[in-house]
Amino acid sequence: MKQLLWIGTSYKVVGNWPKAVKQAAGYQLHLLQQGFEPDDWKPMKIIGSGVREVRLHTEGEYRVLYIAKFEEGVYVLHAFEKKTQKTSNADIQMAKDRFRELMRARKS
Repeated sequence: MKQLLWIGTSYKVVGNWPKAVKQAAGYQLHLLQQGFEPDDWKPMKIIGSGVREVRLHTEGEYRVLYIAKFEEGVYVLHAFEKKTQKTSNADIQMAKDRFRELMRARKS
């Protein structure tokens, strides 16, 4: 089973979500750790190659952005509550920055 590797404040953000949302996120991340696909996801090519978004429809709309293509684990790049139909530029930029930093760290 792959390890979950949390980047930035993503762990703290998920920890502050309502209980039902945390449970839903935990289940979807557990599927990823075991090598399965989450129930509802989409690619987020705008952020980087291999980045995907888990879509949670529990007590509102929540998203977890991750990359699972590396052997060492599933990197959770960013997590947020989605308040509009379109993902905010701030959330996209946060995930892009964390993705770039992860790629830099993996090269060194």
